Amino acid sequence: MKRRGKRFRALATQVEDRAHAPEEAFDLVRRLANAKFDETVEVAFRLGVDPRHTDEMVRGAVALPHGLGKKVRVAVFARGDRAREAEQAGADVVGSDELVQRIQGGWLDFDVAVATPDLMASVGRLGRILGPRGLMPNPKSGTVTFDVGAAVAEIKAGKVEYRTERAGVVHAPIGRVSFETAALRDNFFALLDALYRSRPAAAKGIYVRSITVSSTMGPGVRIDPLVTAPVSA
Repeated sequence: MKRRGKRFRALATQVEDRAHAPEEAFDLVRRLANAKFDETVEVAFRLGVDPRHTDEMVRGAVALPHGLGKKVRVAVFARGDRAREAEQAGADVVGSDELVQRIQGGWLDFDVAVATPDLMASVGRLGRILGPRGLMPNPKSGTVTFDVGAAVAEIKAGKVEYRTERAGVVHAPIGRVSFETAALRDNFFALLDALYRSRPAAAKGIYVRSITVSSTMGPGVRIDPLVTAPVSA
């Protein structure tokens, strides 16, 4: 097990071993964040699904009402008018076959990739490079589309992709510690609502089993999933 530093252990002693209400948890995470940079606030949801089964995979995207508070670099695979549309929307790099070759050569200076459907045959050759890094365009997350302008604008404004990892856990950022607690709360519930809307029909029993929020350098704070669950859950 990884040994934590003295600073982290000192912060962890200030976290009670219990589930908190969302606002209480966000207040605590913000108070404990003492790094010399504006730390990201991330939430981990443990879901009652088995991602080894394709019918229990949870994946999607949601536009957070208050954004993420950081610059997101977007690469777009498009040609012609759609390439110009992507550039006008603020894409950081736009191209087609030459962009595929550039990435095959080792260039990966972007956070999100968007592609038009007609170029997915070419982009598919990058699966082994982009897939493990979570950068492969996917229709379920809205990153394979002909409406590239709208896609780029949403991503730049704070659209977040989510997907289940090993053991059915979803990790996603919801802002920065410099955000007000109310903004973190709004972003959190937007993401949680998207997760419930993405619930697979094959998922049985309790869907959201645990929730933990933390800053980049801070300890985890548990949020009570019963407090946050919709009545129909």
